Amino acid sequence: MEIKSNKIDNANAEIRATILTDEVNANIEKIAKELAKTASVQGFRKGKVPVSVVKKQYGQKLVEDAEGEALRDVLSKGLEELNISNDSLIGEPTISKFDKSDEKIDVVVKVAMRPTMELSSAESFVPDFKKPEISEEDVEARINDLATQQAVLVDIKINRMMEKGDTAVIDFEGFVDGEAFAGGKAEDFALELGSGQFIPGFEDQLVGVKRDEEVEINVTFPEEYQAKELAGKDALFKVKVNRVQVKEEVEINDELAKKMLPGDENADVAKLKEQVKLQMESEALSKLYNEDLKPALLSKLVSEINFDLPEFVVEQEIDMAVNKKAGTMSEDEINELRENADKLTELRETFREEAQESVRATFIIDALAQEKGIKIEEQEVMQTIYYEAMQTGQDPQKAYEQYKEAGYIPAIQMSMVEDRVLSGLLNAKIEA
Repeated sequence: MEIKSNKIDNANAEIRATILTDEVNANIEKIAKELAKTASVQGFRKGKVPVSVVKKQYGQKLVEDAEGEALRDVLSKGLEELNISNDSLIGEPTISKFDKSDEKIDVVVKVAMRPTMELSSAESFVPDFKKPEISEEDVEARINDLATQQAVLVDIKINRMMEKGDTAVIDFEGFVDGEAFAGGKAEDFALELGSGQFIPGFEDQLVGVKRDEEVEINVTFPEEYQAKELAGKDALFKVKVNRVQVKEEVEINDELAKKMLPGDENADVAKLKEQVKLQMESEALSKLYNEDLKPALLSKLVSEINFDLPEFVVEQEIDMAVNKKAGTMSEDEINELRENADKLTELRETFREEAQESVRATFIIDALAQEKGIKIEEQEVMQTIYYEAMQTGQDPQKAYEQYKEAGYIPAIQMSMVEDRVLSGLLNAKIEA
């Protein structure tokens, strides 16, 4: 067996070998002898099956196993020659050439290694920024909003014209082309004017109407309206205003603070302001991180930390991009790619730079996470999915199972790791 190994760069290597047919035959003989000890062949006692019978019985399978053993030997010797450990390999080695003749097999095996990179300068790429400041006026406005949300609706005593912010308690019935339509009728329906809850234009036409008045409202259903039979149609609603309600004014006091800070017996307005300010600072910082600093930091890390990329990982990323693109293409365009290899190669190359950046980002985040001991267990991913599902009114268990069946858990896990790594770098900048 002749082996010639070549380390292309720090992430890719190639092992070229010539396997003589005699070596394969020797492997066939060895495997057949071992198999003869355990094989069950009709007419022979177990362990007494002649090697010649085993060869005839298992024919092509023996050849494949013998060639496989020779290839494993090629890989083992090639890695030893290159001084590459199995632990540093990424993915499965790929056979890019397998030319078989009567005398020999010429093979080329490509292997990829986990990239090595210099991370000591990662902190220097964090941009300068200031922690968002929340004013006392902002805090008071937030507390007023929270208090308003808890306020009770009460009927107004003076029969005045309605304005935005009022809640109209109405009876209504809708008609299209003079005919009442399903789902277009209700009684004592509470509608806050200006909330955007109803069809555009409906609430605006109630502004200026008084209690006990009856009006006709003309609107047009949006083209994208969920009920297709109504989409884009003109409609007339007959409306009667039964009551007009406003939110009762809530006094900002220690009693309200205790309601807003349940479990804290010593809660007062000062402590409420303190907690609200902390929450608003956290929200503002999170927004700054997610919308500005994290994307900028990741982009900087990708552009400044240079290292060799495993070729097959980049090709896999390109494969995913091409498949995604194919989902938006016509059947004729897809057939053209199938029939024209140059056209497919040209399309693949349009995604190469983006794929390289994505792969580089993944390896940088992975290396930083290992360096800083950051790890996200699946249990934490499940808790995150459960929380988000409950926030949107979904069944948490069902949502988690759907993500798992679709194979999204590793991607969510990686996203959470990335978020924690970048947040850690940014937090360190604040604390420095």
